[in-house]
Order: sequence, then C-alpha cells, then structure tokens
Amino acid sequence: MNSIKSFSDHAQCGRLEVHLVGGFSDDRQLSQKLTHQLLSEFDRQEDDIHLVTLCVTELNDREENENHFPVIYGIAVNIKTAEIYRASFQDRGPEEQLRAARTLAGGPMISIYDAETEQLRIGPYSWTPFPHVDFWLHQDDKQILENLSTSPLAEPPHFVEHIRSTLMFLKKHPSPAHTLFSGNKALLYKKNEDGLWEKISSPGS
Repeated sequence: MNSIKSFSDHAQCGRLEVHLVGGFSDDRQLSQKLTHQLLSEFDRQEDDIHLVTLCVTELNDREENENHFPVIYGIAVNIKTAEIYRASFQDRGPEEQLRAARTLAGGPMISIYDAETEQLRIGPYSWTPFPHVDFWLHQDDKQILENLSTSPLAEPPHFVEHIRSTLMFLKKHPSPAHTLFSGNKALLYKKNEDGLWEKISSPGS
C-alpha cells in the first residue's frame, strides 16, 4: 500500500483498486485461509479501497475426476491500459533458480522490483544448507510432488523438474553469500531498449 501510494502523492483524482486472482478449492483449504487473510488485511486499511476483481478459491476452481484444479494459474497487467488478462510465462525473469532456491529454503515472499529505479534488485540472500538435499534428489517424481508441493494434484507439468533443478542449485550453493553475492551486493537488472532484462553494475562496484 505504501509503495502504491508513494507514486500517487500528487494525483488529483483516481482511487485505490484491488484485483485478487488465484487459489482454488484445495483439500487443505490453504487458498481459503490466504484469501481470508488478504481480505481482512485490506479491510483494516484506513484508505478507501475498491475491490474490483475477485476470482479466488471456489470462483477459480474446476473439478476433473473428483480432483480440484485452478482455472487461472497466472495473470498479467497492461500498465498502460490497466487491462488484466490470463497469462502463462515461459520466461520467469533473471536468476530464476536463485530466487526459487531462496523460497524453497524458507525465505518469505518479497518484492524484488523497484518501481522508482525500474530495476530488479535480487539479494543479497543467505540460507542454511538445505536438509537432506541428496536424499530428495534421489526421490522419484511422486515423492517430490507429495512432499514438496502444497497441492500435488494441481501442479503444472514443469513442477518436478523445477524442484529438482532448484535442489541442485541449493546443493551447489550452500552458502550463497560467499559464492553468489560478491561484496554482499545485490544483483541488479534493468530492461534494455528491446524490453529484455540486462544485468547492470551495482553502485560502487
């Protein structure tokens, strides 16, 4: 909320709008709990907030052979027109394995995009060595799905391969502060004229 409002200090009109999309009717009801937490948090805000889109839990659920799946797995936003549309992403951005490793190692959700500088700022991160990484790398797809996913039946086809590559990354870099972040500096990326992310030097490097 603070990030959004910081870019609207001089706005003479407009309103704060929220679009919530995601989750489904999963067996563990994780989507329902998260949806409730998000709505409760927005309700506690002092600002006047308009809920424009709500496509969550049972509203984003389809059933197939008595198993539940999300209808929409991802969305994109056209920032010039404010159009929101269903999307899937072949390219998941710079340092995907590094970002995934941080999450699998227990890192909380964070935003890596700095709207003021229009840069991605990744790290520096640190984590403890992933427990029993060799054990998990020797497990079959079924075991990885059942134990390392919150929704084993609803994962996209690339999930297991993604987890395996992330485990390999964690094994290769048990101490990322020493091997990936020279001088304890973040990795910075900015889009070039062709709209592609390009690595740039950190200040003072």
